[in-house]
Amino acid sequence: MSGGTTGNVPETSQQGSQAIRRVAILFAGGPAPAANAVISTCAMSFLDHGVEVLGILYGYSGLVEFGEDHPMQEGRDYIPITRQTIKRTRGSQGILIGTARTNPGAHVTCPADLDDPEKTAPLKRVYDALCSLGVDALVSIGGDDTLKTANKLKLFQDRHPEIGRRIPIVHVPKTIDNDYRGIDFTFGYFTAVDTLGTEVRNLLADAEASRSYFVAETMGRSAGWLAYGAAIAGEASLVISVEDITGELRKEETVTDQKTGVSKTRPVMDVEKVIQWIVKMMRVRERHGKEYGVIVIAEGLAEYLPDEILKDVPRDAHGHIAMSKVDLGKRFSALVAEEYERQTGKKKKVTGVQLGYESRCAKPHAYDVMLGSQLGVGAFRALCEENLHGVMVSVSGQLELHYVPFEELVNPETLVTVVRYVEPGSDFHKLARFLEMKLNE
Repeated sequence: MSGGTTGNVPETSQQGSQAIRRVAILFAGGPAPAANAVISTCAMSFLDHGVEVLGILYGYSGLVEFGEDHPMQEGRDYIPITRQTIKRTRGSQGILIGTARTNPGAHVTCPADLDDPEKTAPLKRVYDALCSLGVDALVSIGGDDTLKTANKLKLFQDRHPEIGRRIPIVHVPKTIDNDYRGIDFTFGYFTAVDTLGTEVRNLLADAEASRSYFVAETMGRSAGWLAYGAAIAGEASLVISVEDITGELRKEETVTDQKTGVSKTRPVMDVEKVIQWIVKMMRVRERHGKEYGVIVIAEGLAEYLPDEILKDVPRDAHGHIAMSKVDLGKRFSALVAEEYERQTGKKKKVTGVQLGYESRCAKPHAYDVMLGSQLGVGAFRALCEENLHGVMVSVSGQLELHYVPFEELVNPETLVTVVRYVEPGSDFHKLARFLEMKLNE
């Protein structure tokens, strides 16, 4: 099993002179199957080497409140993780230490912001809270937003050596969306795909029985990995994600920021042509005697809707639109039914549904448990065996461990993580297209 690194990863002088005696584990962002496999194996690795383990409860929500009037409190903000705590939890559902989307780096949008005491105040409180607990290192588990936060916390410490000792940070990638650079597949992805694939097959049986259609919106904010996987596993009739919004399906829109008055162009999808694509597929299926089907669409398509639709949609602490408020499946189903009737003169029942939440805490499959377990062990090895700081744990091949520096995963100017899309024309993308009925017949 490899303990090698990817790129030039510097050792931290703090670790060279100071052994890790107490480590904190934190989970943030949306849930994912096999979360407890990561937490339990990571904790056990440290415990086996005499290192105390603290589980930070509910992401950064308690850490950012730290102060004289809000000291870190056991049971409310953190718990000691013992062997009993993690007994037979590797394959369990849920998250032992909870999660939240609190973003302490929300106001830091470029390196210069790291010198602004007001913008970095939440990061400083997080650092001070960890110091108050006597933590020597932090294991961060989460998605791309959590990686951004881990990187900002690292940069804040690098930028301000006067604050005191450095707390090394290692990040474990988590997302059922599977849109991470630096790793082939993230833990929980295959369990989520199987869960959603089962839902798609159920909808397909329903659609066949009633000669109708479902438009199933799946999670997948930035890329189409989850939508394509669910469509392939569930034998969907058609799948559309952000990677498909190219050519004639894509156009530009000029948007003016109401606060700054600055105008900029953004890509949007040609909704009318996307709907026509779907209806064309339906009519081709009819010629083959199939008057039913399931269309899978990725929720990330909502970001490509015209500003007229999105301007009043609320956004979270990371600036992402509230996908559930858009309800893309229902929007598309109404438009598809209308266009189908316009073209054929016949009515067709088209129902929009949202899929995703049922997959986030599903019982993890063996592969995700193994993958999550190896990533948890990798976090320990990165900190205690490799003396690393500011790296993401990754695996390849036969779960071979390696470590990717934050700077290879985050844009140095915007401090935003780089999304890994499904490459149009790749074999994975071709597989999804191959399994659909050919529209040019």
